[in-house]
Amino acid sequence: MSRAADSSNAVRKVTIREVARLAGVSPSAVTLAVHGKPGVSVETKKRILNAARELGWSPNQAAQSLKGQALHTVGLVIARPARMLGLEPFYMEFISGIESVLTRHSCSLLLRLAEPEEEIGVHQEWWQGNRVSGSILVDLRVDDPRLPALSAIGLPAVAVGHPSLAGPFTAVWTDDAAATVEAVRYLAALGHRRVARVSGPAELGHSAIRTKAFTDTASDLGLQAQTVVADFSADQGSRACRTLLLSAERPTAIVFDNDLMAVTALGVAAEFGLSVPHDLSLLAWDDSQLCQLTRPMLSAMQHDVFSFGADVTETLFDVMLRREATSHPAQVPSLVPRASTAPPPRNEA
Repeated sequence: MSRAADSSNAVRKVTIREVARLAGVSPSAVTLAVHGKPGVSVETKKRILNAARELGWSPNQAAQSLKGQALHTVGLVIARPARMLGLEPFYMEFISGIESVLTRHSCSLLLRLAEPEEEIGVHQEWWQGNRVSGSILVDLRVDDPRLPALSAIGLPAVAVGHPSLAGPFTAVWTDDAAATVEAVRYLAALGHRRVARVSGPAELGHSAIRTKAFTDTASDLGLQAQTVVADFSADQGSRACRTLLLSAERPTAIVFDNDLMAVTALGVAAEFGLSVPHDLSLLAWDDSQLCQLTRPMLSAMQHDVFSFGADVTETLFDVMLRREATSHPAQVPSLVPRASTAPPPRNEA
């Protein structure tokens, strides 16, 4: 069994001195070898690199590990295409909230966009290489494989999601179930009997929580309900909306899991010759500026995403500094009615 697989190395960071000891060289020789600088022979460099691989060690961005200094950097990996992230209001606000706290602590954010299957490796590389002091874990999945893997290496982290999804990590979350219940009850109070929802990816934990709350509440109220899965993008949001409007039991109200998909639905409704809100009501999530720039302005489940990001980051500093850090909910999203929701047509009520 390799040293990298040994349980003693799985709960802490490997140091440059351990690499040097295994390779039989000085720590300065390790630095020269891994940065490709002259001063070590080809054979010595090969021995050092083999030792580094065996221990699962990678160099940090500077020589601070040699001086025993900690890096003041927080890691964030997001499984989104770069182009889509630039259009997603939630993450722009969330990252702004993170930065507001990091600035006060003279810290930096290390951001990586990656495929879901790459996330564990990125976090492991950052932590073992002393590139981050801790990480923020987002888009938690049901039975998320990141949680046991990153807990095993001792990564200080805060999970953005309900405690039922967060495993051993401290969690900060919004009450998606309560917000979804409020949204469905509001539409029912307006007189809607056929409601629908366009969700994010089904494997995401918060999607599953919202779906259950949506289905259960609609059933309790005697409503017809259906959910179509999308990926938060404008393209898939449009497709999902068309699917719903082409269904035999066309809904009179649709709830969307993000603002971008709700905005694109306005165009789809126009394609079908439907007036919003007289023929079709639309309800967005997050309530970014997009909701107020459209005509009609979009009703939304509002929460302060900027403050949410700041709260998560403050909690992470408690974790990293070994202060008392407790899992806790953030602000519960609240309904903001605007011009995109109204009672259904009389013949549909």
